[in-house]
Amino acid sequence: MAMLNRHEGECAIASVVWHELEFGCERLPESRRRTAIRGYLDGVVSTCFPILDYDRAAAEWHAAERARLVASGRTPSFVDGQIAAIARTNRLILVSGNKADFAGYEGLKVRTWQ
Repeated sequence: MAMLNRHEGECAIASVVWHELEFGCERLPESRRRTAIRGYLDGVVSTCFPILDYDRAAAEWHAAERARLVASGRTPSFVDGQIAAIARTNRLILVSGNKADFAGYEGLKVRTWQ
């Protein structure tokens, strides 16, 4: 939370990450927990963070990087590639708790928040 507060107004969410948040919420049984998560997603996350699309530029960058990585013997996660492409084509720094998921993508800046 401290890092989010420090970088307020500088953060965005990739549309595929928004999908994962929505999917996770939808899978929960009806409960107070699900209601609370739904409220947080709708009232905080979606209103505070722009949601960036996986568009043509991202798809083209992703295709080229995926082909390059596969040719070198690596098989990157498709969704992680989409996230990387959205960050790269929007000239953003990708923040992840697992930098290894995004290793090898050319021109992608990745940071972790500790």
